[in-house]
Amino acid sequence: MKYKNLFTPVRVGSITLKNRFAMAPMGPLGLSDPEGGWNQRGIDYYVERAKGGTGLIITGVTFSDQQVEKQNQSIIPVSTYNSVHFTRTSKEMTERVHAYGSKIFLQMSAGFGRVTIPTNLGEFPPVAPSEIPHRWLDKMCRAITKEEIRAIVRSMGDGAYNALRAGFDGVQIHAVHEGYLMDQFAISMFNQRTDEYGGSLENRLRFAREVVEEIKSRCGADFPVTLRFSLKSMIKDWRSGALPGEEFEEKGRDIEEGLEAAKLLVSYGYDALDTDVGSYDSWWWNHPPMYQEKGLYRKYCKMVKEAVDVPVFCAGRMDDPEMASQAIEDGVCDVIDLGRPLLADPDYVNKLRSGRISEIRPCISCHEGCMGRIATWSLINCAVNPQAARERFTAYEPVYRRKKVLIIGGGPAGCEAARVLAIRGHEPVLYEKNSCLGGNLIPGGAPDFKEDDRALAKWYENELARLGAEIHLNTEADAELAKNGGFDTVIVATGSSPKRFSLGDDEHVYTASEVLLQEKDAGKRTVIVGGGLVGCETALHLARQGRKVTIVEALPKVMAVNGPLCHSNKDMLEALLPFNGIDILCSAKVTEYEHGKLSVETADGVKELPCDSVILAVGYKEENRLYHELEFEVPEIYLLGDAKRVNNIMYAIWDAFEVANHL
Repeated sequence: MKYKNLFTPVRVGSITLKNRFAMAPMGPLGLSDPEGGWNQRGIDYYVERAKGGTGLIITGVTFSDQQVEKQNQSIIPVSTYNSVHFTRTSKEMTERVHAYGSKIFLQMSAGFGRVTIPTNLGEFPPVAPSEIPHRWLDKMCRAITKEEIRAIVRSMGDGAYNALRAGFDGVQIHAVHEGYLMDQFAISMFNQRTDEYGGSLENRLRFAREVVEEIKSRCGADFPVTLRFSLKSMIKDWRSGALPGEEFEEKGRDIEEGLEAAKLLVSYGYDALDTDVGSYDSWWWNHPPMYQEKGLYRKYCKMVKEAVDVPVFCAGRMDDPEMASQAIEDGVCDVIDLGRPLLADPDYVNKLRSGRISEIRPCISCHEGCMGRIATWSLINCAVNPQAARERFTAYEPVYRRKKVLIIGGGPAGCEAARVLAIRGHEPVLYEKNSCLGGNLIPGGAPDFKEDDRALAKWYENELARLGAEIHLNTEADAELAKNGGFDTVIVATGSSPKRFSLGDDEHVYTASEVLLQEKDAGKRTVIVGGGLVGCETALHLARQGRKVTIVEALPKVMAVNGPLCHSNKDMLEALLPFNGIDILCSAKVTEYEHGKLSVETADGVKELPCDSVILAVGYKEENRLYHELEFEVPEIYLLGDAKRVNNIMYAIWDAFEVANHL
């Protein structure tokens, strides 16, 4: 087998994992019940990833302290709120996970401190090691007391003991990582204390030391305790993070101190270090969007691996099996963490083991279904996998009567509908007017940082072929076919088209789609009208090709509407624009393009911008004419995707899944 080294056993403390894959911890929002235990969604969610072959399941963060940072136990599990109930629901989960030969660790939080989500603060003021600014709010945190530190340590001992009783194979402590409370103690920028918890590195790590010692004393020396650990903070200043390749002075933890911290933490008793870099002041490192390279933590994990004698875990867009295998071979790490890739495809590991790589559904690093929904609605889901964290409630419905279904349009919505219908036993027949499937995934996936959009289009192509769905490319379906083709149901997923308007010299005015598809050449100097997601990504793509790009946006700031739900994506993209030499004019209006100059009205008067082309990125309009032509002619008809309402990939896929799973 090509990737055999990914399927060799590895020891973590006293236990042995059957392979080199762990499910990286991701916030379990929406997976707890009112008593702080696991609800059925949560149990099914983790069991599905064990069933898919993952060697170690690490739950998302859970809480034990209910004094210093009291949490709502109905949002995230709390191991000490109702210990009997937590143990009972956890036992059901751990027993089912163990049935598949997988291990499972409970991730336990020592607190959030200055990065506490504002909506979770309630009446409690934010705490921190010292009186320092909160990450999100314009307020100061109060310094936590020594008595409160000790109360948190005791609660974590209680929570770990409950986890042991419930059948968890170990715990992961959250964390000297990402700028959470324990990490705030470890970083001198945040820790200005003069007592035994401040000053020297050993003192700043005392909190972390007391936690592992407390858990080992309660659960025994053989109970594995691992740690989420960030080697380097990537902090330029308060609320200001560095970009890849940027020269800056590290204000947080630098590599030298990070390696010394790693050695100390292992000497305290931690059995493994789950390693990354970053902080919430530079949070596009810990939550890497598509603008970060794949495997971005590898060089840092290698440094930690060479400094300590315990297993090192490596996450960070490690879904390329070639990359993962090479990382194990080169001694970069011992275990590969898969977070979002296991949201996208819970069967990733089994598919890889059995050589079915083309069947692995790719994560597109959009953060829409995971971080975006966590931040907005306290739910963890997945943009490309509507069943993630809803496995029981979105199981494929059995077919009682086979239907022949016409699908018009081969974008994400049409492809997802055809896929689900074929799995359930219906007969989908898909017509796409272009030469390939994918719709707006194709121009959207043109930049090199959007390679996974193209991979998703290719996955749909492979899956529909594997499932035997009937596909007609280069063929535009019409009303006559829909009415007289012998179909039981019609799904119209005809997508959307770019909006455009005249500026005068329209021969050199293009849409972003035309430029991304290389149908038009933007020239050496171009102006993009529209600073939404499409405009900003197109600008970044062209600037990295060496072209001079200016963005003109009518609103007071770019990305003001229709941006990614997750701010790690949005914030990084906004920061990358000036870093790549892109000029931005906001609160501006384009009026005319003539003789190679674009006239722009600004608050300071009219400016003329010399340019070889103007690129319109001013949104899309629904292509729903065919649906309205048919809506009273076809008994069962559905409108899906951008044809229904221009939106993102997630809602096109989710709506298509919902409809196709209940036909």
